Amino acid sequence: MDDQTKLELEAAAFRRLQKHLMQDRPDVQNIDMMNLAGFCRNCLSRWYQEEANARGIDMDKDQGREIFYQMPFSDWKAQYQTEASDSAKKAFEASHK
Repeated sequence: MDDQTKLELEAAAFRRLQKHLMQDRPDVQNIDMMNLAGFCRNCLSRWYQEEANARGIDMDKDQGREIFYQMPFSDWKAQYQTEASDSAKKAFEASHK
């Protein structure tokens, strides 16, 4: 496989993951993703921002989140984020000290 095809496949897989998390499964909470997988939507948006910054593109955390979430993060939280259960909070604290 040539490098350009590999790049295009990786980009398509990222877009598919983004769609899955944003449109197909907005019910899955970030804290649950962190507890199970060790990353969440915020991690993905931060990685996006960090890669932009590494390439000389001026992007802050809020801009990275808005690109990944496809809306302002405050809107996402208002529409989809729920209060984390006590057990989810305890699991997060235990695994992310």
